[in-house]
Amino acid sequence: MVIGIAGGLSACSSHSDLPAFSASGYVADQGVVRLWRKDDDQHRPVVLMSVYSPYRGPGTVTTLYEYQNGTLRQIKRTDADGDRDSIQLRFADDGSVSFMQRQLATRREPLTTDEIALYQYQARRVLEVSNALRAGKVKLLQGHWQQGVVQTCDGQTLKPGLDGSAEAWIARRASNSSQPVNIAWLEAPEGSELLLVANDDFCRWEPKEDQL
Repeated sequence: MVIGIAGGLSACSSHSDLPAFSASGYVADQGVVRLWRKDDDQHRPVVLMSVYSPYRGPGTVTTLYEYQNGTLRQIKRTDADGDRDSIQLRFADDGSVSFMQRQLATRREPLTTDEIALYQYQARRVLEVSNALRAGKVKLLQGHWQQGVVQTCDGQTLKPGLDGSAEAWIARRASNSSQPVNIAWLEAPEGSELLLVANDDFCRWEPKEDQL
Protein backbone atom coordinates (compact mmCIF):
# COMPACT_ATOMS: atom_id res chain seq x y z
CA MET A 1 0.00 0.00 0.00
CA VAL A 2 2.65 2.50 1.05
CA ILE A 3 4.84 2.02 -2.02
CA GLY A 4 1.80 2.70 -4.19
CA ILE A 5 0.95 5.80 -2.21
CA ALA A 6 4.47 7.18 -2.43
CA GLY A 7 4.78 6.49 -6.14
CA GLY A 8 1.33 7.39 -7.41
CA LEU A 9 0.08 10.36 -5.45
CA SER A 10 -0.37 13.73 -7.02
CA ALA A 11 0.18 16.73 -4.78
CA CYS A 12 -3.47 17.65 -4.68
CA SER A 13 -3.65 18.83 -1.08
CA SER A 14 -3.73 22.55 -0.56
CA HIS A 15 -0.86 24.08 1.37
CA SER A 16 -3.27 25.17 4.09
CA ASP A 17 -3.95 21.49 4.86
CA LEU A 18 -0.29 20.60 5.39
CA PRO A 19 0.91 20.35 9.01
CA ALA A 20 4.04 22.17 10.15
CA PHE A 21 5.21 18.98 11.89
CA SER A 22 4.43 15.51 10.62
CA ALA A 23 5.55 11.89 10.80
CA SER A 24 5.26 9.25 8.09
CA GLY A 25 7.10 6.25 6.70
CA TYR A 26 7.35 3.58 4.04
CA VAL A 27 8.66 0.11 3.27
CA ALA A 28 12.24 0.13 1.96
CA ASP A 29 14.68 -2.53 0.78
CA GLN A 30 14.96 -5.15 3.57
CA GLY A 31 13.54 -2.77 6.14
CA VAL A 32 11.42 0.30 6.83
CA VAL A 33 11.99 4.04 6.86
CA ARG A 34 10.33 6.36 9.36
CA LEU A 35 10.27 10.09 8.64
CA TRP A 36 9.75 13.14 10.85
CA ARG A 37 9.47 16.53 9.20
CA LYS A 38 9.31 20.14 10.36
CA ASP A 39 8.39 22.95 7.93
CA ASP A 40 8.52 26.74 8.07
CA ASP A 41 5.46 28.96 7.71
CA GLN A 42 5.82 28.81 3.91
CA HIS A 43 5.61 24.99 3.98
CA ARG A 44 9.29 24.58 3.10
CA PRO A 45 11.29 21.89 4.93
CA VAL A 46 13.42 23.01 7.86
CA VAL A 47 14.44 19.58 9.16
CA LEU A 48 13.76 16.09 7.83
CA MET A 49 14.77 13.13 10.00
CA SER A 50 14.96 9.68 8.42
CA VAL A 51 15.38 6.48 10.45
CA TYR A 52 16.04 3.28 8.48
CA SER A 53 15.50 0.05 10.45
CA PRO A 54 16.35 -3.33 8.89
CA TYR A 55 14.01 -6.25 9.43
CA ARG A 56 16.85 -8.42 10.71
CA GLY A 57 20.13 -7.76 12.47
CA PRO A 58 21.93 -4.50 13.26
CA GLY A 59 22.01 -1.62 10.82
CA THR A 60 19.76 1.20 12.06
CA VAL A 61 20.71 4.42 10.26
CA THR A 62 19.53 7.88 11.31
CA THR A 63 19.95 10.75 8.83
CA LEU A 64 19.19 14.38 9.59
CA TYR A 65 18.63 16.73 6.64
CA GLU A 66 18.69 20.44 7.50
CA TYR A 67 17.41 23.18 5.18
CA GLN A 68 17.50 26.96 4.95
CA ASN A 69 14.75 28.65 2.92
CA GLY A 70 13.94 25.24 1.48
CA THR A 71 17.53 24.58 0.31
CA LEU A 72 19.52 21.65 1.67
CA ARG A 73 22.37 22.90 3.87
CA GLN A 74 23.49 19.92 5.93
CA ILE A 75 23.37 16.11 6.05
CA LYS A 76 24.22 14.21 9.23
CA ARG A 77 24.13 10.42 9.01
CA THR A 78 24.77 8.09 11.97
CA ASP A 79 24.90 4.31 12.09
CA ALA A 80 23.46 3.45 15.49
CA ASP A 81 24.74 -0.12 15.38
CA GLY A 82 28.07 -1.74 14.57
CA ASP A 83 31.00 0.66 14.54
CA ARG A 84 28.77 3.72 14.93
CA ASP A 85 30.14 5.41 11.83
CA SER A 86 28.92 8.92 11.11
CA ILE A 87 28.96 11.21 8.08
CA GLN A 88 28.54 14.97 7.92
CA LEU A 89 28.16 17.20 4.86
CA ARG A 90 27.58 20.96 4.80
CA PHE A 91 26.70 22.98 1.70
CA ALA A 92 27.41 26.63 0.80
CA ASP A 93 24.95 29.09 -0.74
CA ASP A 94 25.88 27.96 -4.26
CA GLY A 95 25.34 24.28 -3.42
CA SER A 96 29.02 23.39 -3.25
CA VAL A 97 30.37 21.31 -0.37
CA SER A 98 31.84 23.51 2.38
CA PHE A 99 32.58 20.69 4.83
CA MET A 100 32.69 16.90 4.65
CA GLN A 101 33.80 14.17 7.01
CA ARG A 102 33.36 10.49 7.73
CA GLN A 103 33.99 9.58 11.37
CA LEU A 104 34.98 5.95 11.80
CA ALA A 105 35.62 4.14 15.06
CA THR A 106 39.35 4.92 15.06
CA ARG A 107 39.88 7.64 12.43
CA ARG A 108 38.39 10.33 10.22
CA GLU A 109 38.50 10.40 6.46
CA PRO A 110 37.08 12.49 3.58
CA LEU A 111 34.25 11.43 1.31
CA THR A 112 34.72 10.74 -2.38
CA THR A 113 32.95 12.71 -5.10
CA ASP A 114 30.75 9.70 -5.88
CA GLU A 115 29.77 9.32 -2.23
CA ILE A 116 28.81 12.99 -1.99
CA ALA A 117 26.69 12.66 -5.13
CA LEU A 118 24.98 9.58 -3.67
CA TYR A 119 24.07 11.34 -0.43
CA GLN A 120 22.73 14.33 -2.36
CA TYR A 121 20.62 12.01 -4.51
CA GLN A 122 19.29 10.25 -1.41
CA ALA A 123 18.37 13.63 0.10
CA ARG A 124 16.37 14.58 -2.98
CA ARG A 125 14.65 11.20 -3.08
CA VAL A 126 13.69 11.22 0.61
CA LEU A 127 12.21 14.71 0.28
CA GLU A 128 10.20 13.66 -2.79
CA VAL A 129 8.79 10.65 -0.95
CA SER A 130 8.05 12.80 2.11
CA ASN A 131 6.13 15.26 -0.07
CA ALA A 132 4.06 12.45 -1.61
CA LEU A 133 3.30 10.77 1.71
CA ARG A 134 2.33 14.05 3.34
CA ALA A 135 0.07 14.99 0.42
CA GLY A 136 -1.57 11.57 0.72
CA LYS A 137 -2.14 12.05 4.48
CA VAL A 138 -0.07 9.00 5.37
CA LYS A 139 0.60 9.28 9.10
CA LEU A 140 3.07 7.36 11.25
CA LEU A 141 2.06 6.18 14.72
CA GLN A 142 4.08 4.19 17.22
CA GLY A 143 3.81 3.04 20.80
CA HIS A 144 3.63 0.21 23.31
CA TRP A 145 1.40 -2.74 22.35
CA GLN A 146 -0.47 -4.85 24.87
CA GLN A 147 -3.25 -7.27 24.04
CA GLY A 148 -4.35 -5.43 20.91
CA VAL A 149 -4.27 -1.93 22.42
CA VAL A 150 -1.48 0.61 21.91
CA GLN A 151 -0.33 3.37 24.22
CA THR A 152 1.09 5.78 21.63
CA CYS A 153 4.12 7.95 22.20
CA ASP A 154 1.91 11.05 22.45
CA GLY A 155 -0.21 9.51 25.20
CA GLN A 156 -3.22 8.20 23.27
CA THR A 157 -4.74 4.81 23.96
CA LEU A 158 -6.14 3.26 20.79
CA LYS A 159 -6.62 0.09 18.81
CA PRO A 160 -4.84 0.18 15.42
CA GLY A 161 -7.01 -0.67 12.44
CA LEU A 162 -4.67 -3.43 11.25
CA ASP A 163 -5.72 -6.55 9.41
CA GLY A 164 -5.91 -9.97 11.01
CA SER A 165 -2.53 -11.21 9.78
CA ALA A 166 -0.76 -8.15 11.20
CA GLU A 167 -2.53 -8.51 14.55
CA ALA A 168 -1.62 -12.20 14.64
CA TRP A 169 2.05 -11.44 13.89
CA ILE A 170 2.21 -8.88 16.72
CA ALA A 171 0.57 -11.35 19.12
CA ARG A 172 3.09 -14.07 18.20
CA ARG A 173 6.00 -11.70 18.72
CA ALA A 174 4.61 -10.66 22.09
CA SER A 175 4.05 -14.23 23.25
CA ASN A 176 7.64 -15.18 22.34
CA SER A 177 9.22 -12.14 23.98
CA SER A 178 10.09 -11.56 27.62
CA GLN A 179 10.18 -7.80 26.98
CA PRO A 180 7.39 -5.34 26.08
CA VAL A 181 6.54 -5.15 22.40
CA ASN A 182 6.43 -1.86 20.51
CA ILE A 183 4.94 -1.30 17.09
CA ALA A 184 5.07 1.33 14.34
CA TRP A 185 2.28 1.56 11.77
CA LEU A 186 0.85 3.84 9.12
CA GLU A 187 -2.63 5.27 8.84
CA ALA A 188 -3.98 6.71 5.57
CA PRO A 189 -7.34 7.19 3.87
CA GLU A 190 -6.63 3.91 2.03
CA GLY A 191 -6.21 1.99 5.27
CA SER A 192 -3.59 1.02 7.85
CA GLU A 193 -0.37 -0.95 7.49
CA LEU A 194 2.02 -2.39 10.03
CA LEU A 195 5.60 -1.21 9.58
CA LEU A 196 7.64 -2.66 12.43
CA VAL A 197 7.42 -4.77 15.59
CA ALA A 198 10.35 -4.64 18.01
CA ASN A 199 11.39 -4.65 21.66
CA ASP A 200 13.03 -1.25 21.17
CA ASP A 201 11.12 1.48 23.00
CA PHE A 202 10.37 3.81 20.08
CA CYS A 203 8.94 6.46 22.40
CA ARG A 204 12.30 6.82 24.14
CA TRP A 205 13.82 8.50 21.09
CA GLU A 206 10.86 9.61 18.95
CA PRO A 207 11.50 13.31 18.14
CA LYS A 208 9.07 16.05 19.11
CA GLU A 209 8.48 19.24 17.14
CA ASP A 210 10.61 21.37 19.48
CA GLN A 211 13.47 18.87 19.22
CA LEU A 212 13.92 19.16 15.45
